[in-house]
This record gives sequence, structure tokens and C-alpha cells, in this order.
Amino acid sequence: MNSSFDRGTWGLVGGMLVFILLLGLYSTDMNISSFGITILSGLFQGMLLFLVASGLSLIFGLMDILNFAQGAYFMVGAYLAFDIMHPTGVVNFTEQIPDPNMRFLLGIVVATLVGAALGIFLERVLLRPLYSRPLFQLVLTFGVSIVMLEAIRAIWNTTPYAWTEGFAIRDAAFELFGQSFGFYRLFVIIIGVVLIVGIALLLRYTRIGIIIRAGVEDPEMVSALGINVRAVFTLVFTLGCAVAAFGGSIAAPFLGATISMGATFLISAIAVIVLGGLGSYEGTAIGSVLLGLSLSTMQQFSLTVSIPVLATITPMLLLIVVLLVRPRGLFGEDR
Repeated sequence: MNSSFDRGTWGLVGGMLVFILLLGLYSTDMNISSFGITILSGLFQGMLLFLVASGLSLIFGLMDILNFAQGAYFMVGAYLAFDIMHPTGVVNFTEQIPDPNMRFLLGIVVATLVGAALGIFLERVLLRPLYSRPLFQLVLTFGVSIVMLEAIRAIWNTTPYAWTEGFAIRDAAFELFGQSFGFYRLFVIIIGVVLIVGIALLLRYTRIGIIIRAGVEDPEMVSALGINVRAVFTLVFTLGCAVAAFGGSIAAPFLGATISMGATFLISAIAVIVLGGLGSYEGTAIGSVLLGLSLSTMQQFSLTVSIPVLATITPMLLLIVVLLVRPRGLFGEDR
């Protein structure tokens, strides 16, 4: 979770940001109203990516484990939140909890707790015997993601679920440059920013954060001080999985719940952590924002030039450009 914040890196980030903003202005024909919507949409997409990528980055930064099941945790969170909220779900909570706002909060809490519980099981029971075998870790987490996908198919089948139940935050709207914009997007952006700041403060200014960072640099020394490094590993892995499930529950009112969303967000999340620098939490946050803005801008630009595929390949294009200039990613260090 270390990063090298040099002027060259920040110059590259600034240059990319300026290019994205200029392309956004061009794509919207210098229309400030459309440009503002594009930027807000980009921040929204960036925060959704961060909700998956942050846990992936934390786990890799401490444990050198690339958790291929991270997208599945995101998907599980979305399905649980959807099920609790809607009367057509496997378990109907609408009679016991008629207030949709309370059901939405319950869905978030349940999804986060289930994600944490599954994370504890995966780390302590399945991954712990394989710490010395990195290739087996990748195969195992990939296999776990398939098992979770099949479990979702068995419980909820393969039908995509569109979120139809309304609640206060989802139904609210506000005016931006003369256009109506759903408040829920702003809510997701705020959640993402709070998470970025909260985890950064946790890592930098709390005792557990100091132990985590020390464990990254020298786990043997931390163990010699009488600290249970294994417990720290479990805590970080659990936190990473819980954040992913939390992200799925937050994304569900906008995206719904589909069996493909886990793989889609996992690929983008991997692109984000490579872009920001493997193991760099700060790089993951910045990479998420850059990729989100790039996706939104390129979606608008692809309509202008009538080349729809541009939006699809944007993550890989951005990744190629950055890795050609900085092979370690924006804030990565040699590992």
C-alpha cells in the first residue's frame, strides 16, 4: 500500500485529467449543461468502480493475493439488497418492514455482513493453507467466484432483475445546469468519497492502520513484537470482501442485479488497481476517478463520432497509455 508521489506522476495525472475534460467539452459541443452531466456521471461510475477496487487493492497490498472472487462479492451484495427490498424476492420483507427506506438500510447491512462472513470463511478455511503458493491462490479464488455464481443461479436463476421499488434517496432529484439529475448518483459519489477518506484515515492514523502498513513492509518484525499477523490478514481480507458486498448493495438501486455484473466490475477493478499501481490504495482511488471520467467522456465522444466500441475499450486504452509511460502504474512501486 505504498506509493511514490513524485512530481512526474502528478504531472501525468494532471495531464490526463485536462485531456479528459477537454475531450468532454468537445464531445458536448461546449455545452456546459451537458458537460456538467457528463462529469457527474463520470464521478458516479468512478465511485462504483472504487467500491470494488478498494477491497481488491487492500487485499493485494497486504497479502499479495489477487482475489478473483471480489466481483462475486459485489454481485452477492446486489442480489441480497434487491431481494430484501422487493416483494418478489426469495424472502419477502415487505410485510414485516413496510417502510422502503428501512428495507434499503437493512439490505445494505445484511449484504455487508454476509460479505464479511464469506470473506472470513474464504481466508481462514480456504486461502490460509495456500499462502506460500500464489498460483493456487489465483485458481482457488477464481473457483470460489464460479461457485458463488452458480449459487446465485440456483437461488435467483439467471433472469436479470431491474430495481423497481422506490425510496426517498432514489426518488429524489436536483437541478444541475438546468437539467434534472437523480440524487441517487450524487449519493453514490458521496459514499465513495467518504469511503476513500475513511479508509485512508484508518490506514494512516489508527493503531490497526499502523500495524497493517508495518505488516506490508516486514511481517516477521510485526510477529516478533507479539502481534498476530494472521489475525491482521483475516481482518483486511474481511474488510475487502465486506466493502465489495457493500458496494453491490449500493449499486443495485441503479444497476439492478444480474449474473454478469460481477465479472464486468472485476475486470474494470483489476484495470483500476493496475492503473493506480498494484498495492497502492491512494493510486486505486485516483485510478477509479480517472477511469470513471474517461468512461463517461468516451461514451459521449463515441456518440459524436459514431464509433460505439470506443466506450467498451476505454479501460484497456487508458491502461496501455499509462503503462507505456509508467510500467508500475501511477503510484506503484517495484514489488
